[in-house]
Amino acid sequence: MEKKIYCFNPAHDMALANNTPFYKAPAEIQKMAYDLAVLPAWYAEGGESVRIDDMKQAELLHSQLGSDFLFPRVQWILEWEQGSYVPWGWDPAFLHQLRSAGIGEEFLLTDSQVQRIRFLSSRQRSSEMLVGMRKIEGTCGESVVCHSVDDVNFYMSEVGEIVLKAPWSGSGRGLVKVSSETWSSSVRGWVERVLRTQGSVMAEPLYEKVADFAMEFYADGSGGIYFIGYSLFETDLHGNYKENRLCTDEQIEAFLSSFIPVDTLRQIKSSLTVRLSALLQNDYSGCLGVDMMICRMNDAFHVHPCVEINLRMNMGIVSHQVRARLLHPRSEGWFRIEYFSADGEAVNAHRDHKDRYPLVVADGKILSGYLSLTGVDETTHYQAYILAGH
Repeated sequence: MEKKIYCFNPAHDMALANNTPFYKAPAEIQKMAYDLAVLPAWYAEGGESVRIDDMKQAELLHSQLGSDFLFPRVQWILEWEQGSYVPWGWDPAFLHQLRSAGIGEEFLLTDSQVQRIRFLSSRQRSSEMLVGMRKIEGTCGESVVCHSVDDVNFYMSEVGEIVLKAPWSGSGRGLVKVSSETWSSSVRGWVERVLRTQGSVMAEPLYEKVADFAMEFYADGSGGIYFIGYSLFETDLHGNYKENRLCTDEQIEAFLSSFIPVDTLRQIKSSLTVRLSALLQNDYSGCLGVDMMICRMNDAFHVHPCVEINLRMNMGIVSHQVRARLLHPRSEGWFRIEYFSADGEAVNAHRDHKDRYPLVVADGKILSGYLSLTGVDETTHYQAYILAGH
């Protein structure tokens, strides 16, 4: 059986936007990749390999977990070994990195396959998908493609305050909220730069968002689309990912049904399964997520069924796996990615959390408390952890 090698490349979305084999991520994203390098161990299959930069990353995690039964059953490797790679996402820069390391072509996607994934990852595909899904009662959402600054200004004059998005960008990046009153030379410059480098800009109304959620799927590469579960998550004011709720699909459905009928959710899921199969066919194999949101419109709630399609692993699927592997059936909680701006902040927070939320285990599963899923020391700036209760 072919060996699978998991690795975390969080620069994936930005590398797709840049679309060059020689893309180099900003220092902060390189730091995230280093600090969170062990994260795939929590969703990799037991016995598979996880590629990290330094064995002390795994050793630090092991020492902090304090229990062998919690430690992921994976093989840690430091070199780029021959095998079938499972990255966070495929992009030209990651493909080039593997080729430069001497990985055989039989283990890699082709250039055309990666370019097809890039095409399918564009927000224009989400916009096209949305058109058909608006036929479902109780849905909302609009997204138009602008090919010039005049297109943007015309749409803004028609709609009012809008959100502009680059067709390809990282989480929380490539987004600008603007209206006729806040339009400026810097916004115009941003629009012109995106038009020049990516060919278009996506424009959408600014909705009154009540909740972020997603539906997570697996594509088998032959047109088969399988529902993994729901993801209920939160972002910060800039759209950067913050945390996922650790609870069952039934609990998430119950929460969402306080705004919209469950039947609407199930129609959306059914429609997406068919439409994603037609879109992806045999061009993509792996995990993907479709971001959605509950919006308040005219004193009623609606669901935006296709804010964005992410053709990659994502934190919603990670949290789904973490809950299934670690949490007691009676427990729920939060999966969080925390950012610390200065050295020493993360390790101080880690010690404080351990004192305030001691880990309680029952039947080999976490009943309550705090657990860091990545190693933390004085130099850590990014951390993944869970807080559980019952």
